[in-house]
Amino acid sequence: MIFVTGGTGLIGSFLLEALRARGLAVRALHRGAVPTAGPAGVEWVAGDLLDTDLLRAALTPGVTHVFHCAGLVSYAPQDEDLLLRVNVEGTAAVVDACLERPGIRLAHVSSVAALGGPGPSSIAGPSGTHLVTETSTWDLGAAHPAYATSKYLGELEVWRGVAEGLSAVIVNPSVVLGPGDWHRSSTRLLRYAHQQHRFYTHGLVNFVDVRDVVAQLLALALDQPTRSGERYILSAEAVPLADFFQQAATAMQRRPPTVAVPNWAAEIIWRLEHARAVITGARPLITKDTARAGRHPVLYAHAKVQTATGLGFRPLSDTLAWCAARLGLNPAISPAVIVS
Repeated sequence: MIFVTGGTGLIGSFLLEALRARGLAVRALHRGAVPTAGPAGVEWVAGDLLDTDLLRAALTPGVTHVFHCAGLVSYAPQDEDLLLRVNVEGTAAVVDACLERPGIRLAHVSSVAALGGPGPSSIAGPSGTHLVTETSTWDLGAAHPAYATSKYLGELEVWRGVAEGLSAVIVNPSVVLGPGDWHRSSTRLLRYAHQQHRFYTHGLVNFVDVRDVVAQLLALALDQPTRSGERYILSAEAVPLADFFQQAATAMQRRPPTVAVPNWAAEIIWRLEHARAVITGARPLITKDTARAGRHPVLYAHAKVQTATGLGFRPLSDTLAWCAARLGLNPAISPAVIVS
């Protein structure tokens, strides 16, 4: 039996499909109504990640692996406390539940945000970029977005579990692309391109196909059970944001954004959005962290995981064509001809 948190999210939903395709028994945590989509045969458990009694009950003696995919992604200032509860306290609760069942193996889905970005531990890469690897250290003296801090602290809970004898691996995906909820996670990037907005910001976007995330997860957690106490970056490559939107728009037969927003204008916009949010109580469309995201040319290295599993990563063109087909955004491409 495999237990999955975050089974209704982008990574979790494709992970459930892959696990069931292997013929494995799967139990998944969900909130709200019982999910109607997804693969058949999943045993759904309703509850909250912070419900420690429920987690203990879900990890019956037959459970051998836990895939912790649940997490909150937000750069809104008002979500700082919620980020800590979900990404830190929630992860601590999962680790504690696993420790009470000796022999369970944990696969924790973190983020490249937990690596801290470019700093003293990063190395010079091509074209003035900074290459960040799994050995990068968190700069305690630097300012970090609340989301990044929450993922870093969540990882510390996993390392605590490892120190107490838990078998665990951590994966750090970059921007995960896939045909998920139009209004959630990184699928919003595709929605932005589809809506034919005029503006884009400078910077790089590191991305990875959700199918590759799942394949690497299964290889590390299930197929290589002796690997423990290691983290692995999952990122295909980095492309300029302008190129990303150009390719995304082409895949969906839409007009790409053509007007670059200079950095000084982005600084004004996020401040105006912050003021609007304070006055109206609405959530800001752009925050300081999102306005500045990608300005530092960072490349996240994937050599470690490729050496460990021997698996490669799909190019951006393949991923975007698949997303467009699965979301029904390019009538010229049939989903049947895209290998899922």
